[in-house]
Amino acid sequence: MPDHIHLFCAPTADAEPLQKWMGYWRSLTTRALGEAKGALWQREFWDRQLRRQESYAEKWEYVRYNPVRAGLADSPDDWPYQGELHCLEWIADSR
Repeated sequence: MPDHIHLFCAPTADAEPLQKWMGYWRSLTTRALGEAKGALWQREFWDRQLRRQESYAEKWEYVRYNPVRAGLADSPDDWPYQGELHCLEWIADSR
């Protein structure tokens, strides 16, 4: 989507808090894109903890179909700005 991003993550027990990680990620992407600090990302973010495999599959499909609902692609597979960096192994069979 041109105005937002969806990320699925599975933090480990010793992971940094999500808010700290998001700040770090935003900082990296802002610098990489050559934007001024505070110009690219909104201050807050929305997170959701998924507790059931069914929820993961449902949310995954919701995100995949966002560009279709917005009229930016005819099918989810036509949207070029999608993919996985690392497969979440613990949930891969539920998709």
